[in-house]
Amino acid sequence: MLSTATEPTIEDYPTDAPGAGPEAWACPLTLEVETDNSLGGQLLAEVGRLRPWAAETRRRRGRTLFGLSGAEPDQVDDVATVLATIAESGNVTDQPDTDIEWAHPMPFLLRHLADDLRSFYHEAIAAQPGDTPPNHEALNGWIFGETILGEVLLAIADHLTDAGAANPMAGIVRNLTVPEGH
Repeated sequence: MLSTATEPTIEDYPTDAPGAGPEAWACPLTLEVETDNSLGGQLLAEVGRLRPWAAETRRRRGRTLFGLSGAEPDQVDDVATVLATIAESGNVTDQPDTDIEWAHPMPFLLRHLADDLRSFYHEAIAAQPGDTPPNHEALNGWIFGETILGEVLLAIADHLTDAGAANPMAGIVRNLTVPEGH
């Protein structure tokens, strides 16, 4: 194609680039719901099933993206419990009462708690075998369509929307916590 161009030009190339379309994950992770009907119990069970995979990614990479909230990687259960409690109670203004020294005030802390758990889930998926990692859209579709974490985050988003009239920061945090379209 370059040899035929006499000036800057745009040409259609008859062959599609490899990987141009969405592909199935090499090992999609199916998470069944536990018998505990509380959001907290279900979320902790889901986190427990992902823990070995996330640990493998941290071992291979030598680092983690978990910790923006102020929690340490070994406190993932505490983060999950706090998010589930907020989803169930609707309290998006009071600082969670835990032994963790949170890095941010409420409601901005919610965004970082959500980011920490999403990072944990992404690291778990990164350890799955296969050559085709999921793209951003597939990860969001999985989290918000197939996991308890997605249910928890959507419930918190509803509470943030309700609190937005009294606290404008809640509306901003809602938009930062749940991607558009979910």
